[in-house]
Order: sequence, then structure tokens, then C-alpha cells
Amino acid sequence: MKLQRLLSYTRKAIDDYKMIDDGDKIAIGISGGKDSLTLLYSLSHLRRFYPKQFDIEAITVSMGFKDMDFSPVKQLCTELGVSYTIVETEISNIIFSHRKEANPCSLCAKMRKGAFNAKAKELGCNKEAYAHHYDDVIETMMMSLIYEGRFHCFSPVTYLEKSDITLIRPLIFVREADIKGFRNAYNLPVVKNMCPVDGYTKRQYTKELIKRLQSENPGLKERLFHAIQTGNVPGWNNSYLLPK
Repeated sequence: MKLQRLLSYTRKAIDDYKMIDDGDKIAIGISGGKDSLTLLYSLSHLRRFYPKQFDIEAITVSMGFKDMDFSPVKQLCTELGVSYTIVETEISNIIFSHRKEANPCSLCAKMRKGAFNAKAKELGCNKEAYAHHYDDVIETMMMSLIYEGRFHCFSPVTYLEKSDITLIRPLIFVREADIKGFRNAYNLPVVKNMCPVDGYTKRQYTKELIKRLQSENPGLKERLFHAIQTGNVPGWNNSYLLPK
């Protein structure tokens, strides 16, 4: 995928769901993975010509794993003209050594979000951007059905009342396959995830399940995404976006 196509998808999501206003300062969560680096690349270029003026801050919450070198990410931020902050934590030590969590993902996510929110507020940001993409949307809905028994998904825009900050997801129209292509085409400095449960989660199981169903039922992903947009999922069912 070329940059122009990425920007087109990103702008569509931002415009359709009114994600950005004049004067916004947006904290981008940078894990070092392909998704967050693609979001960084997209928003850093979009701000140059988007009609509403906004600024961005790149923030990495380091979980404390050894051998995770974020210096290439720092170099990319320098090249893109984006301020970059690393928040050092002991999350990995707390979860895997002290608490020895059998199912660590929920607690880990909560701790990372807390550290990210705190730093975003400290830097004066009024919005945060997560790199959830098209496939994440579908997988999250399927996980909700399988494990919670309800038809639900995160919203394109979410106001976090406790933190007084608004969360946006500008990559919701970008497919994971396109992100992989963008990563390769632009040599994004992906940092390998050292988490011991990476690839062995409920999300990974759901991803593989959808892949199998998609191969047996071509067009399944498009239908699932359409169901989310036209259903009663909070934040998605905007009447002006629905087919007439």
C-alpha cells in the first residue's frame, strides 16, 4: 500500500466520525509494532495538509522487557518531525514475576493504558489515537460474541470521562494486509514484541478462526464490518453514514 492510499483511508475515518478538531493535540500510542508505526506515519503526513490544524505526540509505554530497542522508532520520529517520549515501567516484572498472572492480557492493558493516559495529559494532549484497524474491529466483535455473549465492539471515537480525554481510532478502514504491505514498502522500524504470551491469546485464536471462515465464505469480513456499522453498536451507527 502506498502512502496516498493510507492517507485516503485515514482521512475518511477521521471525516466520517469527526475525530479531529482545530487545535487538537493528539497522543499516539506507539508499541513499536507495524500498526502503531503506520498510524504515526499517516497522522504525521496528514497534519501537513488537513484543513483542521492539529499536533501530535508519540508515546511508548515500555513494559520493561529486555532487548526491546526503541531507538529506531525514535529516529523515525525525528525524521517525521514528531516529539517522542518513552515511559519506562515495570509492568512485565509485576505481571510475570510478582503476580505470575495466568491470563495477563487484561491487567497488562489496564496498566499500559493508565501510564499512557497519564503521560498524554502531562504533555497537554486532549486526544489519544490507537492503531486499531479494520481486522481489529471484526475480531473484537467476534470476541465479544464468543466470550461475552453480546454483539459489541469498541467505538471509532470514545470519550474517557475519568481521564477527560477523547480516544480516536483513525485506521478503522485500513486492512491488516495493507498495513503489512505499507510496513514493507516504507521499511518501518518494527520492534519485536518480547511478551511471552504474544501469539497465544484469545485474539490470536479469533483471528485464525475468522481467517478460516473467510476462506470458506468469501466476503465474510466485509459483511461482518457492515453489520457493525449498521447495527446498534454505540458510536458506529451514525445515520448520515448508513446506506439509503
